[in-house]
Amino acid sequence: MSKFQVMSKRIMAPEVTRLEVQAPRVARKAQAGQFVMVRFDERGERIPLTIAEADPEKGTIAIVFQAVGHSTREMAKLAVGESLANMLGPLGQPTEVRRYGRVVCAAGGVGIAFIYPEIKAFAEAGNEVISILAARTKELLFYVDEIRELSSELHLATDDGSLGHHGLVTDVLRGLLEQGEHYDYCIAIGPIPMMKATAELTKEYGLPTLVSLDPIMVDGTGMCGGCRVTVGGEVKFACVDGPGFDGHLVDFEELTKRKRTFREEEERCRLEEAADELEEESER
Repeated sequence: MSKFQVMSKRIMAPEVTRLEVQAPRVARKAQAGQFVMVRFDERGERIPLTIAEADPEKGTIAIVFQAVGHSTREMAKLAVGESLANMLGPLGQPTEVRRYGRVVCAAGGVGIAFIYPEIKAFAEAGNEVISILAARTKELLFYVDEIRELSSELHLATDDGSLGHHGLVTDVLRGLLEQGEHYDYCIAIGPIPMMKATAELTKEYGLPTLVSLDPIMVDGTGMCGGCRVTVGGEVKFACVDGPGFDGHLVDFEELTKRKRTFREEEERCRLEEAADELEEESER
């Protein structure tokens, strides 16, 4: 069996793919909150991906990703039996999992894949988990049944109102808090604006909040400094100090600017790919 071979593949939602990959050593060590750095081929860039699931007995891990850039689009083309070029992990600090009491877990978009192992770990630690999942449309929601089984309550929200609450994660969470619901801890994972808004809301209520940051990473080991984030006025490296941080201390404005660093290069790459596809079609 090839190293890092794809054992199964599932389309979780439009443009969202789950790959189960043979990685016994990673599977044995992986804990909630950790990630791997992967490359789909020898020329591909390194991509940080949360370990969504780990099965030490089978020796596999599951990674879930959205095909938004060149590398993730190429990786989504991998078939069962093919292999990733390489993988490094588990990386990052594991989430500190303990019994808080009532834990509300809010996720948006592909952040649902990243919060799933957190929900599983906190539920297994004896916490009552209340989950809020949101996406643009109902087709983009996934892991719903798995998370429902682990949660005492599951709230769904969609931007277009096609399923659940017509609105955002923060709308649902604010409604629950205003109704007098009490929570001891909050975990928020998703797009930067969603985590920022959630952290601002929970700060109003004095609710401790953990966010998982995904700045630009190059090596994942703290050597390059590309994943610098400012937390509580101090510079941290998300790959070795995180990726989980106190959401009330994160400088989200700086994080947003850094995430845009290579936007022009990605757009140029996307246009080149589109031109190549048109050329191929014209030659057929």
